[in-house]
Amino acid sequence: MCHRFLDEGLISGLTGVSHQQVNDDNEPPTYQEATAGYDDMEAQFAWDDKTIRQTFIRKVYAILLVQLLVTVGIVALFSFCAPVRFYIQTHPGLYMASYLMFFATYIALSCCGELRRQFPWNIILLVLFTLSMAFMMGFVSSFYNTKSVVLCLGITSLVCLSVTIFSFQSKVDVTSYQGVLFSLCMVLLLCAITISIVVPFGYVPWLHATYAVLGAILFTLFLAFDTQMLLGNKRYTISPEEYIFATLSIYLDIVYLFSFLLQIMGGGRD
Repeated sequence: MCHRFLDEGLISGLTGVSHQQVNDDNEPPTYQEATAGYDDMEAQFAWDDKTIRQTFIRKVYAILLVQLLVTVGIVALFSFCAPVRFYIQTHPGLYMASYLMFFATYIALSCCGELRRQFPWNIILLVLFTLSMAFMMGFVSSFYNTKSVVLCLGITSLVCLSVTIFSFQSKVDVTSYQGVLFSLCMVLLLCAITISIVVPFGYVPWLHATYAVLGAILFTLFLAFDTQMLLGNKRYTISPEEYIFATLSIYLDIVYLFSFLLQIMGGGRD
């Protein structure tokens, strides 16, 4: 009899423990547990996003480096090699052909989002775009003396390096000043229209100098704007899928900056 009561007590005690374990297992997680899980997921997503952004930046700068090396090579060829310089200067139709190719590829890469994200067409269009722009810069540079071209290349390199360091380190959000950039673009456009009207009646040096200085300042700001968009640490960012568009934008900023500096400081060839 005593053994029976002991067995019943032991069974009821074990049953109570098992019910308590089942109830504990079925209880919803506490607020602290849920918050900790959410923080872990958020940290993981932030780490993944940072990794993707770093890969995106490396890809853009690798493509940009190849573009700039090709451009500098063609500019140097057209500036230092006398037979090549004479040939392209006596065949201006080549410049028009390269400009048409530049315009067509630029419109395709800028306006057709699916096309610039579709491999290998995006790379093919970018190669054609780079070659056409490099040819145009080489054609323009061939009319300036070599010292001016080298000087402007050096200044452009220093400006690009300074702007890149500024974009990486500064807390100033250039991407928020889109209104200022738009206003400067309108001023530059009006200045260009004025020059096109005045030039047939005579060359105005101070007006052309103003236009060139304003253009150099504007595209320096655009370089900072596009670099911060690339980094993704400011108010506005660019998607990592748009590595072609990011490369295109920064490359154009650098090339236009070089062309405006050439207009400011470039001396005509004898």
